Amino acid sequence: MAVRIHPHAAERMAERGASLEEVTATVESGERFPAKYGRTGFRMEFPYVGIKGGKHYRIKQIDAFAVFEDDGWLVITVIVKYY
Repeated sequence: MAVRIHPHAAERMAERGASLEEVTATVESGERFPAKYGRTGFRMEFPYVGIKGGKHYRIKQIDAFAVFEDDGWLVITVIVKYY
């Protein structure tokens, strides 16, 4: 299945610290849930050992919101949470 990234999502990924590989894995293998405006949300947690905003975190959660088109998923935006 094809996973494409909308330019808006690419900007959010860069701002929020999500890689293309993480977002693709989230859409392909993550938990699926209904979202607003007829979109589908995907959620997945990844190990993360690092500092973000001066705090140490161990988990990175990626939420990707997408719409299904003829050839696969188009990711509209991405939210990243650190735990």
